[in-house]
Amino acid sequence: MTHRLMWLLGATLLLVTPVASAEPFVFTAIPDEDETRLQKRFQKVADYLTDELDHDVRFVPVKSYSAAVTAFRNDQVQLAWFGGLSGVQARERVPGSRAIAQGVEDTEFRTYIIANEDTRLETDAGLSDEMRDLSLTFGSKSSTSGRLMPEYYLREHFGEPPEETFSRVGFSGNHSRTISLVASGAYQLGAVNYAVWENEVEAGEIDTDAVRVIWKTPRYPDYQWTIRGDIDDRFGDGFTEQVQQALLTMDDPDLLESFPREGFIKADNDDYAVIKEVGNELGLLDP
Repeated sequence: MTHRLMWLLGATLLLVTPVASAEPFVFTAIPDEDETRLQKRFQKVADYLTDELDHDVRFVPVKSYSAAVTAFRNDQVQLAWFGGLSGVQARERVPGSRAIAQGVEDTEFRTYIIANEDTRLETDAGLSDEMRDLSLTFGSKSSTSGRLMPEYYLREHFGEPPEETFSRVGFSGNHSRTISLVASGAYQLGAVNYAVWENEVEAGEIDTDAVRVIWKTPRYPDYQWTIRGDIDDRFGDGFTEQVQQALLTMDDPDLLESFPREGFIKADNDDYAVIKEVGNELGLLDP
């Protein structure tokens, strides 16, 4: 009888006492737009993943691209929405980590070179010597679309580093700020993620008479979700595949519009071989 009472007491306590919460699954994203937009955008993703995985999923913002890579390396986050270069950097630092999903558009991404109207460079004018000695801002130093690939193509065209082609070269930190700096005339030229540009044009945020697209790079692979390789050991067998499946089946137009992406498809590390090659060539993969 005593044993039965103890068992009933224990069962009752289980019903009324909260079970200690399991380790949360944490993710971050490179800050390619302003922080307010990112927080709103990725909190919705955290809520979606919590429901799909039946596990506490949390979004943690970071201040820079390098901070996103550091958080991933230090296991402060287990999943991240990286750009092409930052994803390669993270996977180089965390052996076994994997790219598991990318946007449909990310297989053929591109950068726009934009110009302030005072340069008198025309829309779609292309790369030319008229750009020499003008000022140019990239985005983040670790941005694929805001620095790595546009710098690669500019070097290829002009045959020299940007610092020798342009009068002044800066780094805005994110794509929204690049557009603002060029529109204001603080910089005459800028390299910007095409998706951010198109999104802001559609939203009526850009005066295309004051700032215009003068050149579009060739296509290249870019953003992706990357996950650490030790996830199944910590969250259970098959958890990585569950996360991947949740991302691949994300079909809520409101969620997808916040990226913006048509949807997500499978990705793997080999998809970013060209990014790794260019990163090595420009010395951007050094520890």
